[in-house]
Amino acid sequence: TILTDFLSRRNNDRTDEYGGSLENRVRLFREILQDTLEAVGDTCAVPVRFAVDELMGDNGLLCTEEGHDVIEMLAELPDLWDVNIASWENDSQTSRFAEEGFQEPFIDFVKKVTTKPVVGVGRYTSPDRMVSLVKNGVLDMIGAARPSIADPFLPKKIEEGRIEDIRECIGCNICVTGDHLMIPMRCTQNATMGEEWRRGWHPEKFAAKTSDDSVLVVGAGPAGLEASRVLGERGYSVVLAEKSDALGGRVAAERTLPGLSAWGRVSDYRTGQIQPMVNVETYLSSELDADAVMEFGAAHVAIATGSQWRYDGVGKTNHFPVPGAVKDANVYTPEDVMASAEIKGPVLVFDDDGYYMGGVLAEKLCKDGLDVTLMTPDVDVSNFTNNSLEQHTIQSGLMKMGVKVMAKHVLNAIEGTSVRATCVYTEAEKILEFVSVVMVTGQLPRNDLYYALIDRESEWADAGIKSVTRIGDAEGPAIIAAAVWSGHRYARELGEPKTEGVPFKREITEIVPD
Repeated sequence: TILTDFLSRRNNDRTDEYGGSLENRVRLFREILQDTLEAVGDTCAVPVRFAVDELMGDNGLLCTEEGHDVIEMLAELPDLWDVNIASWENDSQTSRFAEEGFQEPFIDFVKKVTTKPVVGVGRYTSPDRMVSLVKNGVLDMIGAARPSIADPFLPKKIEEGRIEDIRECIGCNICVTGDHLMIPMRCTQNATMGEEWRRGWHPEKFAAKTSDDSVLVVGAGPAGLEASRVLGERGYSVVLAEKSDALGGRVAAERTLPGLSAWGRVSDYRTGQIQPMVNVETYLSSELDADAVMEFGAAHVAIATGSQWRYDGVGKTNHFPVPGAVKDANVYTPEDVMASAEIKGPVLVFDDDGYYMGGVLAEKLCKDGLDVTLMTPDVDVSNFTNNSLEQHTIQSGLMKMGVKVMAKHVLNAIEGTSVRATCVYTEAEKILEFVSVVMVTGQLPRNDLYYALIDRESEWADAGIKSVTRIGDAEGPAIIAAAVWSGHRYARELGEPKTEGVPFKREITEIVPD
């Protein structure tokens, strides 16, 4: 902002009374604040949001020096101080790189130099942590943007003591990606985000069931858990069958990767909500085939069997299998790495997915002591995370720990311990030596059960089955937020009248003739 530019030693090179010393650089800020206070009088409060530190060392505002001094100079002028750090990448760090309350060390001095109320942020989701900040005189109020996207009723649940019902933010910044991509905002935890008006979805209210039909949900990943939760809220009798010995699906595995432990809240919240429901039964270690589903007798079957990463290298760039990319040739997928396969180095991680998985696997393998190279056709590592404010942190972290980055190259072939790669711009070919290759490319839905049931559709009526529906990654592999949304939509719409035309409201500007 213009006021920050005036405050900044980096940007303000004026030689008049608005440049030079900190007192001069604060002058415009002070004058505008005073003029604003005079203009509004007692009609409303005038808060100030101020970033006390830009995390740029001597080139920026330092919380222990200039940031502190600015607030001390203007301490009693505004009606409220809203303090944070800059820029957005620092202010809205993800859970992968910053713990809850990560801004506290930068802003805890503010209450000591002003008597005015102070509000701060830091992706606070724990009520105990929030209360301690207020009681210890660090903040008067807690700002909770992302936590309130995940659960709009966060304050009410704290007030009512319903701590176990809080849908905690996982700090993934999928909400932020919508801003960068100019698309409707989404939330991994809250499928109703952006759908309150478009589809009439309330985060806490659900239409009652329309029949006594029972529902069998096969697969307890993000989609299956969300579908079971919402169906249970609506009053349907639900059986959730999971082939493994744990709930969570892909989340159960991915939460073990470096920095992703908070993502486990996707599973934890839904599991906690389902457990008290007497109308929802959960069965682990229960892999079902078509015969078992037909014998079960549920009226509706939701197939939430997830997806699996491809070994053959087919993805965004390679539309045909990479020669030599076969399972038994020291070629691995993310599932193999998460299952602690014995991978030998040097290892090549070929990331044609471009989101978090390639970078986080490279980090894990490097921490396991392997010599790691990350190759990507994109211009930088984990390119999509430019939209979630993480890209610079990811790539700089990998490079500092010793991961070699090979951007703008595509993997063409694997020949024993040699790989052929081509520059995406010059088409110049390189031959490199690696013992192992980890493919982070495309994914395939696990839908064998779905098609086996479709092939027996003529038998459905006798088995009491009215519908078989794929949801989540079993329908189309995507991000966790999309899987949760898919499961939510299925549960919301089950038994409801079919919508004619576009199934949601649109804002259409009416053109009125002159």
